[in-house]
This record gives sequence, structure tokens and C-alpha cells, in this order.
Amino acid sequence: MAVAHLPAARPYIGRLAAGRALAGAALLAAVAALPWLSGSDPARTVLRARSADQDPTPAQLAVVREQLGLDQGPWVHLAHWLGGLPRGDAGVSWVSGAPVMPQVGTALSVSLTLMLGALVVTALVAALVCARTVFLGSRRRLRQDRTGTTAAVLAALPKFLLASVLATVCGVWWGWFPSSGWAGPQSMVLPSLALGIPSGAMLGGLLDQALPAAFHEPWARTAYAVGLPPGNIARNALRRTLPGMLPQLLPTVVALVGGAVAVEKIFNIPGLGRLALESAVAQDLPVLQTATLALVLLGVSAGILIRALRHALLGRPLRDGALPALHRPPLVPPRSLRWITAACAVALLALVTAGLLRDPLQVDTAARLVSPSLEHPLGTDALGRDLLARLGHGALRTAGVALAVTVVSAVTGLLLGMAPRASAGPTEVASTLPAVLTGLLIAGVTGPSVWGAAIAVCVVGWSPYAAQTAALLEQERASGHIAASVALGAGRLHLLRRHLLPAVLPALLRNALLRLPTAVLVLASLGFLGLGEQPPTPEWGRLLSENQPYAELAPWTVLGPAAALVVLSVLAVTGSALGHKKGE
Repeated sequence: MAVAHLPAARPYIGRLAAGRALAGAALLAAVAALPWLSGSDPARTVLRARSADQDPTPAQLAVVREQLGLDQGPWVHLAHWLGGLPRGDAGVSWVSGAPVMPQVGTALSVSLTLMLGALVVTALVAALVCARTVFLGSRRRLRQDRTGTTAAVLAALPKFLLASVLATVCGVWWGWFPSSGWAGPQSMVLPSLALGIPSGAMLGGLLDQALPAAFHEPWARTAYAVGLPPGNIARNALRRTLPGMLPQLLPTVVALVGGAVAVEKIFNIPGLGRLALESAVAQDLPVLQTATLALVLLGVSAGILIRALRHALLGRPLRDGALPALHRPPLVPPRSLRWITAACAVALLALVTAGLLRDPLQVDTAARLVSPSLEHPLGTDALGRDLLARLGHGALRTAGVALAVTVVSAVTGLLLGMAPRASAGPTEVASTLPAVLTGLLIAGVTGPSVWGAAIAVCVVGWSPYAAQTAALLEQERASGHIAASVALGAGRLHLLRRHLLPAVLPALLRNALLRLPTAVLVLASLGFLGLGEQPPTPEWGRLLSENQPYAELAPWTVLGPAAALVVLSVLAVTGSALGHKKGE
């Protein structure tokens, strides 16, 4: 049997390798052109990075251009850099003049260590989120559905805000762990928690929604009837559902390395994400290219390992097309579902209505950082502006842009995931690219704007949905009822409409709703760097970024936007669950 699959497998593996190579080459070419796409003088940017207080003269700029060979264009630089890689030579930094490879190697080792710690926290949090479903399902006592509020609340926590709270409380006030620097195993505890808790909640929420279908399969009922231990049933249910969730680990793993810029800044960690961002801002091309290559290689390696692990877990049924389809059983919705949905909707409506009646731009320097009162129910910010007014006026814009980004990313991921042989390589490479770096590339072409930031998020935001779609479709196509439908003469359109899309869309929708707050925060991070929404626009994510330095002195400045973001996330999750129940 194995020999029969080899001829089909080799072209598939070849297409995967070609897709990875082409996507990686396109990314490196775009990065190489960044100084020329930005519209600013690369020599001026580099010279200012070398000496921030220096006002460059035309003569000094000419010397830098000649020294760096900027007149030769990006492709000569790219070819020279690629030519040195086989010898282990990635050039020298344009800013510091130090060799690039040791810098990137040190930063990568720090980020990988932090990633391992964050993955441990991610696994623990995911296990806690779905522990109730595993316990009841393995004992055939799973009757009531979950609201998903716990996973939604934890997944909506801003990582940089969580990092600030942990650093202040556990690091400064209580002195349990170091609040800054990278000096040993203790230094990775707090940043691992800040990165792992939201990621674990997201993955745990997806797994928690998939497990009831596994416990409803005939083998689970038979195993319980013959008296197999609950632990055995739980392990097999996890083995059955983990392959559909494992592709979500790819963007999570890479985000813990390249996308942890804010957390690395708060804890002063010399990681790869921080190095890539600083080199991109300074247009330090050799460092940026090498850091990007390291992220691409990490993403491709993680993608290969995850694909191998999925196939090992599914085993022979996947290869033989005998994999049972997962069908979620009808569960009784919790009584609190309607109440939670209604409470969140009323809270957001009241927030928006009350905020719209106030002026979000009025500055009162005499009322800076005033605590909540009757005059200012949510307090004021560092400029004395009313936070309730800013939250209310920013609600529609925040939710609208984030929803548009999420919809575009999910639809794009769905379409690309339906052609896995062509999109697998680009999906792995796109997962490696931090949205901040994409924002720099897009802003270089279009200029800083909210829609430029939205495009930047969409460029990388489709990869989790494409990976999930490809994994679920692979499992669904290997099920027996698909083979039976084909034998009865079903066409591609019928299979797509009746079998494939119904198996993918519910899980994809759940993933999109859990990632909705992430879209808000990524857009905020781009705006904070001057690449997206510009001040004084009262956008929720920007409010979090602007007020984060005052979190210890005036915690209400960040609690209001964070609470609003959590309520929006819970409303999205519970509202979709309520709509799904009505549809049934």
C-alpha cells in the first residue's frame, strides 16, 4: 500500500517545497526593497539611527550612500547578501557596523527559549479551558453546551497590558520574579505568562468546541459500554480532535517569536521580534533580512513538524480514506447564554450612547488622570480627555474595521485553504511575517493610514484560517461518506455545498470570533508605531497603547478600553452560539 502512494506523494511534496521557496523568495525581495519603498532617504534614516542628535548634512548623506552602496539599488544588495549566506556571512549592520549573524543568533536563542516557556503556559491554559468537557465527555455525562465566555475573556486580554500588570504586580510590588532583563530561567516566567495565557485560551476554546463531536462517535459509546477507563476514552478523543486544531499552532508558535515585540519591550528582552522591528524602523537592511530569513525557516520547520504530527495522529484511516466524520451532537444550551449575550449587548449600547453625548477631543489639563467620578464615569487620560467619550466615539470605528479585517482574512483563508497544494507553502511563510513588518512595507507604498494598516493585517491574517481549512478539508475528504457520495455520482459542487463547507464553516467562524480582539490589538500596535490610525482618533486599541505607560499610576485609563474589548469578544462568541442554536 505504501508503494502505491509514492507516485502521488512525490509531486505533492515537490509542489510544497516549490511553494515555500517562491513565497520565501517573494518575502525576502519585498524586505530588500523596504528602504526604497519607504519614500524616505535610507541614508538619512541610517545616519539618524547611528546618531539620534545629529542633523545630517548633504555631505554626510553622500558619504553614507557611497559607504552602503545605496545607489546600486535593492537587488544588488540582495544578491550580495544571499551570496554570503553559504559561508555563514550575513554582512554587517548598517547602524552598528557589527557582524549580523551573532546578533540574530543571540536574539533567536532568546526568542526560542521564551517560546518554549510560552508554549508550556499555552498548553496548560488550553487544558484548563477544555478540562470540564474532557471530564464529562469521557464519562458520558456531557449534556450541556458551554457558553465559551472564559476562553473569550482570556483570549481578548491584550498581551502588552497583561505583561504590564504582571511586571508591576509580580515583579515590582511582590518581587517574585524579575520585571526586566534576561538573566536566567526566572526571567522567562512573567513574559511566558503574558504570551501564553491569551494564546492558550484561543486554542483551548477551539479544542473545547471540537471535543463533543469526538465523544459522540460510535467508538466512544462502545468504549464506555465495555468499561474502558475514562482516561483511555479522553486520550483517544484528544487524538481524534487535535489534528484539526494543530495547524493553529503554526501562527501561534511564530507569533511567540516574531510577534512578541510589545512584551519584549516591556520586559526588556533582547528577542528576535524586537530586533526585527528596530532594524526595520532604522532600515538596517542586513539585520532585517537575516531576521526575516530566520523567521521563515522557523515557520517552515514548524509547519513540517505539525504536518507530520497530524498525519501520525490520524494514521492509516487518513491514508485509506476511512476516517469517520466528526459531527457535533445536539447539546442543551446553558440557561445563562441568553443573559450573558443580553448583558453584553446592553453594556456596549449604554457605553456607546453615553459616550456619544460627550466630546472626545476636549482637553482639560487641570483634570489629567482623574479617577472615575460622576463627572467622568470612566476617568480621564493623561491629557484630561474623558475616557467614556473616547470609548463611545471609537466603538463603531473599532468594531467596524476589526470586523472587516476579520471577514476579509477568514474568506481569503477559506478560499486559499481549499487549494492546499498551492497554498501550503505560502501559508507557512505568511505565518512567519509579523504584522508590524508588513505594516512598514504597506506604509512605504500607501503612506500611514487606517486602511493601510488594515491591508497589512489582512496580508498575514489569512494564514490561520487557511491552515485550519486545509486540515479540516483533508480529514473530511478522507471520510467514508465522501467516498460513498462520489460512488453514487456526486459532483464537486454537490460535495462542496453538502459536505465540505458544512464541515469547515462552523469551526472557521468560531476561530474568527476568537481572533476578533486580536485584530483590534494588531491594528492598535500599527497605529502606535505611526503606521495606522493616527491621533487623536479615539480608537480602542490606540487608547490601550496610549495609556499603557500610566497603567500603574492610573489603572482606570486602561481598564475601560480593556473591559470594552473583553465585552465585545464575549458578545461575539455568545451571540454566534445563540444564533447557531436557533439555526438548529
